[in-house]
Amino acid sequence: MLLLLAAVVALALGSNPAQAQAPRERARDLGIPLDGTPGSLDAITDVPGVAVGHRTLIRGVGRLKVGFGPVRTGVTVIFPRGTADLAPVFGAWFSLNGNGEMTGTAWLDDYAALLYPISITNTNSVGTVRDAIIEWGRPRVPGVFNCCLPVVTETWDGDLNDIYGFHVTKADVFAALGAAKPGPVPEGNVGGGTGMQCLGFKGGIGTASRQLPRSEGGFVVGVLVQCNFGLREQLRIAGVPVGTEIKLEEPCYDTDRPLTREQEPMRCPGRTAPAVEHGSIIVVIGTNAPLLPHQLRRVARRAALGIGRMGGISGAGSGDLFLAFSTGKIPENPDSSGTVPVSMLSDERIDPVYRATVQATEEAIVNALLAATTMTGADDLRVPALPHDQLRTILRKYGRLRN
Repeated sequence: MLLLLAAVVALALGSNPAQAQAPRERARDLGIPLDGTPGSLDAITDVPGVAVGHRTLIRGVGRLKVGFGPVRTGVTVIFPRGTADLAPVFGAWFSLNGNGEMTGTAWLDDYAALLYPISITNTNSVGTVRDAIIEWGRPRVPGVFNCCLPVVTETWDGDLNDIYGFHVTKADVFAALGAAKPGPVPEGNVGGGTGMQCLGFKGGIGTASRQLPRSEGGFVVGVLVQCNFGLREQLRIAGVPVGTEIKLEEPCYDTDRPLTREQEPMRCPGRTAPAVEHGSIIVVIGTNAPLLPHQLRRVARRAALGIGRMGGISGAGSGDLFLAFSTGKIPENPDSSGTVPVSMLSDERIDPVYRATVQATEEAIVNALLAATTMTGADDLRVPALPHDQLRTILRKYGRLRN
């Protein structure tokens, strides 16, 4: 019985148990020559106070049965000032392509304040997660009664996951919130990124950071992505056309069972590369630089340049939505005239923050690809992981490997 259970788990993960437990190399471990100096964790949690939590749901194998599975989904949450300090912070957002959802953006446009933790999930679970965050926040977050809406955003995992089964529950959201902590951030097939695909390979959660030198303010910029965008042919790493060089099957249905008319061309082997992307990417940027909302909006836009470095074009089927926040508290206690003082980084000194955002976004996407492992999900769709050995060989061929 135990052997059977182990086999089922291995099949769900798309690898054997030893592979599933093996540590995954990140971009720096492989020697990929990326620009900039990372923080000690090379994660969004290098930004002082930031905490991240995941809830990962992986259940079932084989044929899709709506309401039962297979399930490959989850929730990821980000606390800008940590779980013990829920003071509001300034935030802003940007849509590079709007085939997606980010709740609370009207509130952000007019008031630019984040009062709740930020959440990322699958497309069909946004409502549940939003409701759970509001319920969780009512007795905990100061000043939310009769005001404010949380930021909940998403990408589509409906190829690998029973997305119309609505498997993410309020309890799962509460578990992600309860799991949030500083320190290293699990990446790949975790949280909201569990069932995601990115640039023709298994995608998911990735993170990175940049530490600016003292001469540029000494600030930290951290990025977390939920990577679910692009086609394999677009993939570039460190400027190398990895997607066209790599030799590996495209995601395909590994089954002899009947498939739908739409699925049949994707049967293994012999599946041809798709011509149109239908994925998305969410980018969350945090910094301890003292930035005001109009500056944070400009920072959020710079995530697009990091995606472009990876080969992304923000196709019509992609929801590319970005959020930036600064961890400084929003000033309170106005004087007799109702005025509060605020601090901001001079626009003459903001370019290093922009540069760090571009660099960390690029590396976070690479880390998501490297951390993800091959996954088999609904209807036996198998999505391969980016093979580290082939990646090394290709980068070395182009003279783009440090190790």
